[in-house]
This record gives sequence, C-alpha cells and structure tokens, in this order.
Amino acid sequence: MMGIEKISRDGPVLIAGPTGSGKSDLAMELAARDGRLIVNADALQVYDCWRVLSARPSAAQEDALPHALYGHVGRDQPYSVGAWLRDVAGLLARPVVIVGGTGLYFRALTEGLAEIPPIPAAIRAEADSLRLSGRMDVMRAAIDPATAAKTDLVNPMRLQRAYEVQQATGRGMAAWQADTAAPLLPLCDAQTLVLQPAVPWLDARIARRFSVMLDKGALDEVRAAQPYWQPQSPWARAIGAQELMAYLQGEIPLNQARDAAILASRQYAKRQRTWFRTRMANWTKVIPE
Repeated sequence: MMGIEKISRDGPVLIAGPTGSGKSDLAMELAARDGRLIVNADALQVYDCWRVLSARPSAAQEDALPHALYGHVGRDQPYSVGAWLRDVAGLLARPVVIVGGTGLYFRALTEGLAEIPPIPAAIRAEADSLRLSGRMDVMRAAIDPATAAKTDLVNPMRLQRAYEVQQATGRGMAAWQADTAAPLLPLCDAQTLVLQPAVPWLDARIARRFSVMLDKGALDEVRAAQPYWQPQSPWARAIGAQELMAYLQGEIPLNQARDAAILASRQYAKRQRTWFRTRMANWTKVIPE
C-alpha cells in the first residue's frame, strides 16, 4: 500500500477501487490526518436501506469523522449520476477525499457530464421490456455507430441507456457527450488513486466480508426490504440482495445464498477492475497489502 505520507495534504484526493479492496479505510486515515470530509462515490451506498449490505461506514465511523452522501436517498427516490454530481458540487469548498467504486461517478466528476433530457416513462418501459425479454439485438441495432463504438454492448444497463437516449432525443449518446461541459473537478486538480489488489487476496477478503455482513445483520436489512421488493429497481441491485431475498422467499437454502452472493461480489469486482484498468489508466495504482 502506498504510504499515507505520499498522499497530498492539500488538494482533493480521489480513491477508486473494487468492492472489498479497503478504500474506505484509506479514506478514513486521510480524513483523520487532514481534517477532510469523506464523500461517497458508490451508487449503492447512497441508499438509506443498505448500511450493512453495501458496506457503508458504520454509524460509529460516521460519528467519528465527517461523511457526506451516505444513506441520504430513499429506496423510492430517483437518483442519478447527475444528481450525485450536483450534490458533490456543494461540497468542494472544503478539503475532501472522494471514495467509492462507481466508475461513472468519477468519470462525470473529472470529465464532465452530458446534459441529456429526462427519458419519458413510455420509452423507459419499452427499453425495460426489451432488456428483460432478452431482445438486446433490437437495442444494439437502434443506436448509431459512434455511440456503439463507445458503449459496452454486452452490458445490459449501458446498452439500455444508449438506446433510451437515442429514442428519446433523436441523437446518439456520443453526440451528447461531445457537447459535455467542463468537468467539475479536472484530473489535474486532484490526486487520483486506484486500488489494484491481487485477485486471490481480494477474493478471500470478499468471502470474509460477506460472512461478517451476515453476522452484522445483512439478512435483516433484506427482510426489511421484502415488502417493497422490486428486483429491477436501482436500489435492489445491492450485491447479495437478490441472493438473500431468494433465501427469504424459500427458493434456496441460506448457505447457497451466501455462496451465490460471494460469487456475485467477485464477479462485480472483476467488472470494476476491468473498468478501472481501461478508464483510469492515468491514475496512480496502489496495491493493498
């Protein structure tokens, strides 16, 4: 791990990394040393229903050090990258360490965000239907070549977003991105760190952490969410939620739900590593120990 003494005491610090890699621990070290505000950049940790399952800082940790944008969104409240960026804009007047695993948040912060109009409900419903019925080829065929070249066409949510923008505005996502305004925090104005743990180390840590989550009440969180459960909702995408809900609904035993959740966490970490490797090649690499 990079020694904390090599990390800036003055400007903003951005810390990205896959789930379970120790990002929050490093952020808290910096906050304690420098008097920084810890700002969340994880799309699941914004929801108030997932403290344990999303690995949010504990209540004691939030009391001990200043935190922002953790657990401030209700499960039925719309929230987006744009909403997060607007929230962050009001926090940059003080020293911050921005930490999380959502690459799109960091990309919007440091590269800017296209001001795309809201997607009408009818188009969103049509796109949902295409995705859920496996008709991804229809969406792929509908987006323009420039957008297709910049989009992960095997990622259902990325593809659906590109399709919705094309259908709603008549312009491809690439065209909107070309008109993007200046970033809120350019990379040159921050110290940027991306954690790149060894895969065996991270896999073992993920397994241990999920067992701890179960001990600390992850199942109770999922049980509390059961009356409101909508699997396709953004808040329901917390890793482990689907698997534990399957257990609560009598579909699988708990040990199978646990193993499936650990596997899902490892697969998610792999997707994150790929994103960071391709999109954050100019960030400083840090190997946790």
